[in-house]
Amino acid sequence: MKKYLPMLIVCVLLSVGAFGQTGSIRGVVLDTDNKPVSFSSVFLQGTNSGTTTNENGAFALERVKTGEHKLLISAVGFERKTVAVQVKAGEATEVKVSLSPSQQGLSEVVISASRTPETIDQVPSSITVLSRKAIEEDMLVSTNVIDILSNKVPGLAPSTGTSSNWGQTLRGRAMLVMIDGVPQSTPLRNGAVDMRALDPDAIEQVEVIKGATAIYGNGAAGGLINYITRTPQQQKPFSSRTSLGTAGSLVNADNSIGARVSQMFYGKTGKFDYVLSGAYEQTGEWKDAEGDVLPPDYGLGETDSYNGFLKLGYDFTPFNRVQLTYNYYSSEQKTNYVPQYGNYQNRQKSRAVLGETLGVPQGVRSNHNLHLRFSGEQAFLNSRYEADAYFQSVDNVFFWSPNFEFGGQSMISSVKKGARGLLTTPYKISAAMEGDVTYGLDVLNDITSQPLVDGRTWVPEMNMLNVAPFVQLKTTIAEDLIFKGGFRAEKVHIAVEDYTTLRTVNPKTGEIDNQGFEVKGGELGYDAFLFNAGLRYNKYELFTPYASFSQGFSVADIGVMLRSARVNDISKISTEAIVINNYEGGFVSKFSKVRLEGVGFISTSELGASGQYKDGVFVVMRTPEKIHGFEATADVALLSNLSLGATYSYVEGKMDVNQNDSFDDAEDVYLGGERIAPPKYTAYLRYALLDNKLGFNLQYTGIGARERFELNEKSTYNFYQGPVKPYQLVNLSASYKMSKNTTFNVGVENLFNEDYFPARSQWFTSPTLYTKGKGAAFNVSMVVEL
Repeated sequence: MKKYLPMLIVCVLLSVGAFGQTGSIRGVVLDTDNKPVSFSSVFLQGTNSGTTTNENGAFALERVKTGEHKLLISAVGFERKTVAVQVKAGEATEVKVSLSPSQQGLSEVVISASRTPETIDQVPSSITVLSRKAIEEDMLVSTNVIDILSNKVPGLAPSTGTSSNWGQTLRGRAMLVMIDGVPQSTPLRNGAVDMRALDPDAIEQVEVIKGATAIYGNGAAGGLINYITRTPQQQKPFSSRTSLGTAGSLVNADNSIGARVSQMFYGKTGKFDYVLSGAYEQTGEWKDAEGDVLPPDYGLGETDSYNGFLKLGYDFTPFNRVQLTYNYYSSEQKTNYVPQYGNYQNRQKSRAVLGETLGVPQGVRSNHNLHLRFSGEQAFLNSRYEADAYFQSVDNVFFWSPNFEFGGQSMISSVKKGARGLLTTPYKISAAMEGDVTYGLDVLNDITSQPLVDGRTWVPEMNMLNVAPFVQLKTTIAEDLIFKGGFRAEKVHIAVEDYTTLRTVNPKTGEIDNQGFEVKGGELGYDAFLFNAGLRYNKYELFTPYASFSQGFSVADIGVMLRSARVNDISKISTEAIVINNYEGGFVSKFSKVRLEGVGFISTSELGASGQYKDGVFVVMRTPEKIHGFEATADVALLSNLSLGATYSYVEGKMDVNQNDSFDDAEDVYLGGERIAPPKYTAYLRYALLDNKLGFNLQYTGIGARERFELNEKSTYNFYQGPVKPYQLVNLSASYKMSKNTTFNVGVENLFNEDYFPARSQWFTSPTLYTKGKGAAFNVSMVVEL
């Protein structure tokens, strides 16, 4: 011990010396009217040190190294600003920052793209961020989060108008849905009901990363959607937000009236902060444009939804924090209606008729999310660190089906347990070149199955262990050129026990069409090495180009292949994993009060994930795929109280059936509607008056035509190949601030009562989902904030 004592003393002295060469930065962030900008983000460029301003716009950064630094200040609704500061040892540098307003809200801090906080203009790919303000704006019309995202996110397929987002792809591929980085999707048996994973009142921000990415692992073939949960919005011990509302049909109000209540308490005192909220919503009957009740399969009418949310945070120091989050969500349909299926060929819609409902209520029986996170800064080599552990358990119950022997209901059950750790270490090569390296390890155990509610096995338990080390590099050259690149190694092991396929019935003849047979289980293993790289050049606001290449990894929907197995050993089933290559190039252009963004992309994979029915069995096609498309966005602030904007999304894709590396041969076919959405147009107009006390929002969503397939020998269309005819939807909402604390809101969904079939109803061609869209409906609410 004695021989190490001198070395220890030297290290301590060096540490004390290094600590002594620091100062602090204190300041205030104001708008152009000298009013404080609360909760704006303040980051120290070249490091991961940062903070947010309090309700008075004030901030403080302690223990900052001496020398010249640059502060990056951003806030939603304001232009991002860079300020140079000189820090002297033992002194506090005072800074006053004025931010100019921006109607587009372009400088949000995001975490989903790189697993570490950064502003959106540091990411060389296409991202859509929905702020809390944008979410609340759409909630005036609909509280269905699927509708909210569909209206706001370019590249996301049209809303299905139901509780299911099946067929609602992101750029033609499946996406990974998360809550604070905790996966909600079930890629092993993708039931596509993951977008409705929590109540929108529990969401602070939504981050949508488009294009294949492996940053969070398996399942993000088309990108990811990350719901960031609520955080305290006031730097005082106690605040509250109460929301009361009612909604119903404007076409036929009978039995359509529903109610909603949401209560939130939040605050910050000393080092402790908290958010506690609960929401309950009961919907009435949902009606189409003709006033008829919509069918119950995947329906959202007559649904009881509950959400409980708790977030506790404690700041040990200004740079170290522990946070515990729990969210419970349930949404079950309790109805006296049964479906009366229509006829696609005769264009006869499916209806709802009174009758005895069979089985248990369908919907989200329960979704539990428990998440513990430790995070901080100024760790090893001045690194930012994050370590978290999480647990997620969900049971999604589907509608009763006569296709099972004696009938029955299936239920996707999934339990996930995971742990993650990462460090972000800054580096500086020269005055003109600096950046950081993020590196860590993800471990996930996912046990997913699809039994029937009565206990029969349809899809056996699939026990997956996924271990993935990763590294991500970011380099800024001469302040304006940003390079990002990274690597992730996926090692996946899936164990499946022996099982017996379920006996099923031909719905037309009533005969058993699958007698059921024993299948030998076993172990499936996958290894994938995934790369990404991107560049962004921020020198000129008039033209900011970016380009990127990224790979995603997806274990195909193994559950579908297991339940429809026609061989007696899973080793004979084609279950290879899919690696997706995503190429993307785009630009952002800002001049005066106009913002434009355009992006084009190509997505390829050597294996496919589309399916089709053969002899009544769902078969996954493993042929190569190529998808391409582009998206355009425009926002204009005409006046301080008047803004408007529009988006356009186009995507197309084909399968290389003869596998000759060409997608233009006669044998090659287009991907079906379950993958490729028709073109989508959106537009909005916002107008405020009476000193912004009264605001109006007019919103338009248009779905274009897609017709790629010929009639079959039965003079109808195969599943997923029906043509999509255009339709247009218009929503209108108004909000009036009655007092400092009280706001009255009213919204009208489908203002002109468009009588239409949603895109999914058209391309699916099956009577089971040949359902019309929701007709004109109202939503009235009042919000009180104290």
